[in-house]
This record gives sequence, structure tokens and C-alpha cells, in this order.
Amino acid sequence: MTSPMKLGAVVITMGDRPDELRALLDSVIAQEGDRIEVVVVGNGAPVGPVPAGVRTVELPENLGIPGGRNVGIEAFGPSGADVDALLFLDDDGLLPDRDTAELCRQAFAADRKLGIITFRITDPDTGATQRRHVPRLRATDPMRSSRVTTFLGGANAVRTRVLAEAGPLPEQFFYAHEETDLAWRALDAGWMIDYRADMVLHHPTTAPSRHAVHHRMVARNRVWLARRNLPAPLVPLYLGVWLLLTLVRRPSPPALKAWFGGFREGWATPCGPRRPMKWRTVWRLTRLGRPPVI
Repeated sequence: MTSPMKLGAVVITMGDRPDELRALLDSVIAQEGDRIEVVVVGNGAPVGPVPAGVRTVELPENLGIPGGRNVGIEAFGPSGADVDALLFLDDDGLLPDRDTAELCRQAFAADRKLGIITFRITDPDTGATQRRHVPRLRATDPMRSSRVTTFLGGANAVRTRVLAEAGPLPEQFFYAHEETDLAWRALDAGWMIDYRADMVLHHPTTAPSRHAVHHRMVARNRVWLARRNLPAPLVPLYLGVWLLLTLVRRPSPPALKAWFGGFREGWATPCGPRRPMKWRTVWRLTRLGRPPVI
């Protein structure tokens, strides 16, 4: 039986994947149950043709991933209040199953404290799930659903009450770690996050380093993430662990130079308001298998 929960969907596009965008929108429209309202945000680019009933917002400049998604959220009212939950989907993804939206409705209806659902991302040709797309330390079995401490930005569903209570995505991050920032604030507000292996988004296998700004943004935003959200004693510990992990991975000299440049930038530039999480949230993260030092 269809849940009465009203769903919306936010898709960001740079206007350079029109065929993939159309396939994604068709897969959303084909979902079983009540109609999903869809907003496509052109992030500094024209959207192009979309199916009837899909709304578009074209921004004059690229606001980054969190900035674009925040515009999409507000298209559904303040903090997305016109709907009960929002799907955030990559424009080159696709929902291969028609019951994904209904599974989201059922999951939210069954668990009042469930605030965010993160989907399993699979390559459409191989069916493989990259390790980095399983948001937990024990990521060897992508078919195992579990509670987690963060989520995947382009393959998720967020209850709009989470956005109202925890705030929007941090626009100044532009790219990288904005999901973890929201996840930590949501957990601190008492919400839970589920990784669901039975909710699938097809997405071509890619490497995050394909983005020219990857190493700088990852390092800068890691510092911002800690400065904004962690109790003071954990900030140097968290960043020290990530510094060691970066060195162990032995990036190329240019990548390491960019990483250290971003790390310095993270300390030298404003990161937005500081709201350190409660120590009981630190304990919750630890019990979920990922203490906020890694």
C-alpha cells in the first residue's frame, strides 16, 4: 500500500549531460506510487528540454554542489516544507527499479527517527559498487544494509524536517564533505541515517580526483568540517589522523602540494558558524562504528 508521504526530487546539472539527465528524469517519473515533484537546477548553465511537469531553475553562475542543492530545496518552500522528503540525485545517475521511492516512503514511515537514507550506487555495466560508495569503515560487503554516520550526496533521500532542524548544506564548501557536515548536524539533532543496499542508483564508475580542484577542496573542507562541528579536543586528533592517512596513501607530488595548500586554507579562512556536537553524539558515532577522529 502506498504511503501518503509526499516526495520531491532535486537534480543539479551543469548542462553537459542532456541525454543522461533525461534518462534520470524518466526513471524518477516512472516510480510507483504518488507522483514525485521534480526540480532541476541549472548550476550556471541552461537546463535544456525536460519532461512535462518538471520544474527548472537556471542560475547565472555555478554555486557549487551544496549551493545548487540548497536552491533546489528552497524551490519546495522554506527548508523544503512543501514535501515530506527530498531525493537528491546525480544528473548522470538512474533509478533502475521502479519501487525505490516507495521503499523510501515505507522506511521513513516505519522509523520516526530515520532522517536520511543513502542508496547503494552501482555501475550500470558491471553492477559493481565502489568501496568509497559504502559510507562505513567496514565496506567489504555493499549488500549489507546498516546504520551509518554519513551519506552519498547524489543518491539519497532526506526528510525535510532534518533540513529544518539541522540547517541547509554548507554552501561555502562548494564541493566535498558537505554531506558529512549535514550528517553530523542531523545526528547531533537526534536523527539517524541508514545505508540501504536494496535502494539502487546506477552511476558510471568514476574517480573523484577527475575534478581539478579535488585535492585542495578535500583538504580545505576537512579542516572546515572539524572546525565547525567537533568538540575542541577532537579537532587536532581528527585532522592529525587524516594527515597521516593522506601521507600513507602516497599521492603524487602535485596532488600532495594541492592537499597541503587546501589544508592551510582551511585554517586561514572563515568556515561559517561553529556548533560543536554534543559528547553524546561523539559516543553515538563511535557506537555506529565511526568515531569522529577518522
